[in-house]
Amino acid sequence: MNTQQPLTDGPAHCPKDGIQISSAIARWALELKIDMQLENRLASDYILLTGATGLLGRYLLRDLLAKGLRVAIVVRPSKQQTGAQRAEEILQFWEATTQTPLPRPIVLEGDICKEGFGLDSADQAWIAAHCSSVIHSAASLVFHADASGEPERTNIGGVKNMLQLCKQAGIREVHYISTAYVAGHREDLVYEADLVAGQGFNTDYEESKYNAELLVRGADFIEDLTVYRPAVIAGDSKTGYTNTYHGLYVYLRLMSVLARNTAPSPDGVRDTPVQFDMTGDENRNIVTVDWVSEVICHLVTSPAAHGRTYHLAPDKPLTPRSLIDAGFSYFNSRGVVFAGRGNEDRQPISELDRNAHENLGMYKKYEFCDPRFDLSNLRTYAGEIPCPVIDEAMLHRFLQYGEDDRWGKRKGSYVSDYACISQRCEAVVVEPTAQPPAHLGQPTLIVNMRVVGVGGADLVLKLRAGALVAIERGASDQAIASVELTSDDFWWYQERSAAFPWPRFGKCLTMHGSERDTDEHAVVLQQIGHALFGSINQ
Repeated sequence: MNTQQPLTDGPAHCPKDGIQISSAIARWALELKIDMQLENRLASDYILLTGATGLLGRYLLRDLLAKGLRVAIVVRPSKQQTGAQRAEEILQFWEATTQTPLPRPIVLEGDICKEGFGLDSADQAWIAAHCSSVIHSAASLVFHADASGEPERTNIGGVKNMLQLCKQAGIREVHYISTAYVAGHREDLVYEADLVAGQGFNTDYEESKYNAELLVRGADFIEDLTVYRPAVIAGDSKTGYTNTYHGLYVYLRLMSVLARNTAPSPDGVRDTPVQFDMTGDENRNIVTVDWVSEVICHLVTSPAAHGRTYHLAPDKPLTPRSLIDAGFSYFNSRGVVFAGRGNEDRQPISELDRNAHENLGMYKKYEFCDPRFDLSNLRTYAGEIPCPVIDEAMLHRFLQYGEDDRWGKRKGSYVSDYACISQRCEAVVVEPTAQPPAHLGQPTLIVNMRVVGVGGADLVLKLRAGALVAIERGASDQAIASVELTSDDFWWYQERSAAFPWPRFGKCLTMHGSERDTDEHAVVLQQIGHALFGSINQ
C-alpha cells in the first residue's frame, strides 16, 4: 500500500499515524534509527540511482557513496565515452576536489527513455537481485516541447519505464525527485500535501513533471513512496560549481555578457541601462545543489521520514534586487532600474535593455509569479540542515565560476589515465578446467572486495585453492569476509608478490560472523593474496 499522504489542502506536518509530534522528538527518533538502518542494510542491498550525470544526480552519487551506501547507476553512453567512463570521470572530479577516494558504483549502461531502461536481461536480473530502492533523479529541463519530444520523452516516458522496471524487479521503495513547480502559477501558500489544485502551468516542463508525479502516486505496487520537490537549483554554495546553465544562470550569464561588453565610463563604472517591470523585491525560490543533495540523502537514509512529500525551498528567498546589487559590485556597474508593474508595454530605454529582454523571454512568466511553499515536513525531518542563504558573496562565486567555465564551453576532462581493477581481476580468473583435479573438490570461498579510488571496483570474489575462479559485480550476503582497500594500495600490492606485506594486507580484511578464528582469517588472507597478487605464502 502506498504510504504517501493524501493530495489534499492543508499542512503536511503529521506523521503517518496522524498524531502530531514535536520536531525535536521526530529528530531524536531519526537519530536513533538512522545508524541502525545503515548497520542492518544487507551487503548486497543497493540503491538504484537514475540521472547520475546531471547536476543534482552527481551530488547524490557522491553523497550516497560517502555515507557508505552501495549504489547502482544507469548511465547512457555518449559518443566519446562508455557509461562506465562517464561515471569514472564524475568520481575522479569529486576525488580531485575533495581529496578523498570514493567507492565505485555498479554501472549499468542503459537509457531511461527505453523500455526496461534499455538494459539486457542480465542487468535487469541483477537489479531484481540487489536493488531494494530507487532514487529517480533523471529529468529533462527543456521548458517548451521541441522536435525531440522533450520534456515529455524523459519526464513522462522515463518515469513510466522506471515504474515498469521497479514493478518487475520487486522494488517497492521509491524516492521520486519532482519539482516545487508542479504548483504551476499558483500564488498562494502551497502545502507539501498539495498536488491537484486546478492550477495552470507556465511551461511544458512544469506540466510534464506534474503528470509524472501523478503517475508515480498512482502506482499501486509502491509500498514506500517519498517525493522531493526542489525549487530552482543553483550551483554549489561553497565553490560555485555547476555543470548546467539554466534558471538563475541565464540571468548571471546575461549580466556578464552585457557588463563585459560595456566600456567603463570616465569614472570607471560601467553603465548598463536596463529596466525591469517589477519592484525588485519579489521572492525567488532558489536553492543550492549541495544543500538539496544533503537533505535528500539524509531523508533517504531516515526510514521514519519516508512516505511524505518535501518542499526543498529556501527559508529566505533571493530577490531580483539582491541579484542586481551583487552584479553591480562584481562588475562595478550601474544603471538597472526597477520600475514596478504596469509598464509592460513600454519601449526599450536602451539597446542593452532591448537585448536583455529578448534573451530573457522564456523566463518572463516567472517575473511576477513564484509561489510560497510550506516547509513543515522539511523542518520536522531535516530541520538541522539549514538552507544556505544566497548572499552577495555566493552570487559572486556563481559569477566567477561561470566566467571561468566560459558558461559551459570550457574544454577539458577530469579523467586521468587509469587501470581498471575489474579488468585486472577478470584477467587472473582461472577456469575450472585449468585447475588440478585435486583442487576441484575443495570448498569455494566467497569474499566481497571493495576498492575505492581511481579505477576502483565493487566485486564478489570466488576463490578455490588459492585461485580466483570467478568474479561477480556487487556484493554477496553469503561472503565469509570482506576486503576494502584503495586502488593505490591494490596496485602497490601487485608489485610485492615476492615479499608480500601480510600484516599490512591483513588490516584490509574483515571476517564475517562472531565465531571466525585466526586460522580461518589466515587461510582467507593467503587465498586472496595468492589469487590477486601472486603472493608467495610466507
